[in-house]
Amino acid sequence: MQPCQNCQAVIDEYTLDKQLEPLRDLTVDDFNLCVDCTTVVDDACVECGGAVYVPRSESVEPDYCPACRADRIDRTGRDPGWHLTAPST
Repeated sequence: MQPCQNCQAVIDEYTLDKQLEPLRDLTVDDFNLCVDCTTVVDDACVECGGAVYVPRSESVEPDYCPACRADRIDRTGRDPGWHLTAPST
């Protein structure tokens, strides 16, 4: 068992894996955050429409889920980050 990176509580891997189920094939090992420090937002990824996770200490939810971000890095060799950049005016 690993401690949560945010609050240092022991991570309940079963509960967190169930909560993270909408994030495709990712597991608790990809996050190192406990269920009390993570919020999952369904249908928030701008690319696949899947879920994103938001550490509770953050106030802005990501535009890309971890899987789509990783896919873009593999495809383009560039990291898009978690958020879309605002168009310049």
